[in-house]
Amino acid sequence: MTSLAARILSGDVRAASRLMRNVDDGVGSAVMELRTLFPHTGRAYVIGITGSPGAGKSTLTDRLVAGLRAQGKTVGVLCVDPTSPFTGGAILGDRIRMQDHATDPGVFIRSLATRGALGGLSRATGDCIHILDAMGRDVVVVETVGVGQDEIDVAQMAHTTVVMAVPGMGDDIQAIKAGILEVADVFVVNKADLDGADRTVRELRQMLELRHAVRAPAREHDARHRRARASADEGPSPEVKAPTGPREWEPPIVKAVASRDQGVKEVLAAIEQHRAFLDETGQRAVRERARAKMQFVALLRERLLREGLGRLERERGRLEEVAEAIVAHRADPYALAESLAQQLADG
Repeated sequence: MTSLAARILSGDVRAASRLMRNVDDGVGSAVMELRTLFPHTGRAYVIGITGSPGAGKSTLTDRLVAGLRAQGKTVGVLCVDPTSPFTGGAILGDRIRMQDHATDPGVFIRSLATRGALGGLSRATGDCIHILDAMGRDVVVVETVGVGQDEIDVAQMAHTTVVMAVPGMGDDIQAIKAGILEVADVFVVNKADLDGADRTVRELRQMLELRHAVRAPAREHDARHRRARASADEGPSPEVKAPTGPREWEPPIVKAVASRDQGVKEVLAAIEQHRAFLDETGQRAVRERARAKMQFVALLRERLLREGLGRLERERGRLEEVAEAIVAHRADPYALAESLAQQLADG
């Protein structure tokens, strides 16, 4: 029988769906398939869509997909939905809202459950991005669950991160708390036909200006430190200049009413401008290294945790039994964790 990986490389949608399900469920055989696919990845451009619940992420994603398809690009969509408390699976709200693309062979939509993961993404998200990449999709759109302050992991997964805000929902406060200013490449003020849209735009601009004001003294301090070090090493020299550093991207703020398809072309244009910026400055490679690092650490953490829990069960009993011993103070959790970590390090 032809492997799932081989079928995916030939564009088989059913094979991709099955492997994604296996990845999401933690089926062991999925790892070998992913290893076969990995050499064929690295071509897709990844766009992350994030923001507070109710900001219209699914509607904007739907419209962006339509715009990308009009450009002749094939698209993969990963919708990270809340986990059902009953089944542990994804609540498929996003797929319901994207029925217009259901029959388009150039669009592949998959819902993933967060399964309790922090940061707004499922652990399987990175693997599913690789599957869609190997499948030949030009663009992969990752729409996060919209959990609020922890939802910044998408910035490490995506080349371009679109952060959505809406008037009257306190998104300015959420942005400050979540560090959204640091992860946003494009801001979209959706539902711009509502009162307060211009105020939201002004507040975002003020926060961006504040970020510049905070960063400028730090850059000047670094420059003085480099000049002083150069003088100490080589003696005073008028030729020593403060390095200008890499050119910075200024996140544009786009007003949109996604439900009416207003402002969507401008959002796509902003994403394309950011893509060109990343390519021109070499920042795309930097982001891809950050994504590789994040995914590798996640894989390593999962592997070590699995091995650690397996060893714990073999030597001390099931996790529930160990927890009961800790509660009864028959076991010291700190000493137990240290001992287990040492055993894993020693092999």
